[in-house]
Amino acid sequence: MISQILMIISLISIWSSLAMALIILMSAVHFWFKHSDFDVDTSPLPEYPMITVVVPAHNEDVVIAQTAKAILDMNYPHDKVEVILFADNCEDNTYQEMQKVKALPQYADRDLTLIDRTGTGGKAGVLNDALKMAKGDYICVYDADAMPERNALYFLVQKVMEDPERHVAAFGRNKTRNANQNFLTRCINQEIVVTQRIQHVGMWHLGKIGRIPGTNFIINTEFVKSIGGWRNGALTEDTDISFKIMQSGKLIALAHNSEAFQQEPETLKSYYLQRKRWAKGNYEVVIANFKHLFGRGNWRVKWEVFYYACTFFWFNAAIVLSDILFFSNLIALIIGLFKPGVQIPFAFDTNNVYMAQLLLFNWFLMILLYLLQISISQATQHGQATVRQIWIALLSYFTYTQLFIIVSISSISSVIMDKILRRDGTKWVKTKRFAG
Repeated sequence: MISQILMIISLISIWSSLAMALIILMSAVHFWFKHSDFDVDTSPLPEYPMITVVVPAHNEDVVIAQTAKAILDMNYPHDKVEVILFADNCEDNTYQEMQKVKALPQYADRDLTLIDRTGTGGKAGVLNDALKMAKGDYICVYDADAMPERNALYFLVQKVMEDPERHVAAFGRNKTRNANQNFLTRCINQEIVVTQRIQHVGMWHLGKIGRIPGTNFIINTEFVKSIGGWRNGALTEDTDISFKIMQSGKLIALAHNSEAFQQEPETLKSYYLQRKRWAKGNYEVVIANFKHLFGRGNWRVKWEVFYYACTFFWFNAAIVLSDILFFSNLIALIIGLFKPGVQIPFAFDTNNVYMAQLLLFNWFLMILLYLLQISISQATQHGQATVRQIWIALLSYFTYTQLFIIVSISSISSVIMDKILRRDGTKWVKTKRFAG
């Protein structure tokens, strides 16, 4: 009886996650059908608000010069852009690289400030320091490895100006600049493309739900001050402030044409440490906001809490459970070939309708949806839709995507132990950068 209940829970959970993913996929497809033309409007805006561009950099001497130049070269009136580069507790030559950029003659008349910071609070602490000194109507944030496309800032401003009262923030899309480095970066690139061009687009088109990413976004300066700024020490300050914005009833608008090119981890260790930090931060934000799921409040907050809770808790647990059931039955079947009489541990009845068959069907459904998401997302991006990408996707499903389960289990275990032992779980692990 218990085994049957476990099987039914596993099946319902996986089918629910597949249904949710399919709805978001259809929403994204509808969006791209409406925005599939190649005519990009870069006509002059009615007004150009003052923008303060902030770049938090911690030991980023390998990439900071390229990023700073890309920001200074963006297509936005130079007298309307203030750039603040923070060398945050650096132990390398990040600050010196910033000074070299500032000394270039083409930037002599630019409003460029360099800060050799020794404060606390991590990235959130840097952003709060910038908030105190920002002259701009909006604060724009780029990570040190995120090189914005020339019109990235223009499109962000264009989006918020559509409805400045409701659109207190706008976010663009991020692309992998080192996608062809190795198999890991190719897999990460596929994940980023699906996340940016399916999940984010689908959620915005479906319910005007946006999420502040870590980079390539702008947010109204006075609004940030009104909500108390960023939470110092937050592992995922972007997710944390996204919930604050939604609780206020305001919108985080998608500027789908705004793009930045960021560097992704090139080793498994760097990948694991980065994604564990992200997962821990998201767990902490979801737990902190879980109370909003049952009380009165903005429905977008409720949806986001439900979505994150399902993704990180319910669906992930269901996948682990289904894998255990499937492999238990598979092992029993193999043993039964040599030792007749071995019983299948998870079966609905004695008529040989085995759970393994249903779970195998589930696997095919998940693989099909995974490939469909990747194929559609790549079809919306120039140069991505190739046969090679399909083969990479198939291989990554059985290798790369399984790392998410490991990261999730490790992260939730770490969060629980932080609570039990009352230890500081906000230690920031630096993502290693690479030249090029």
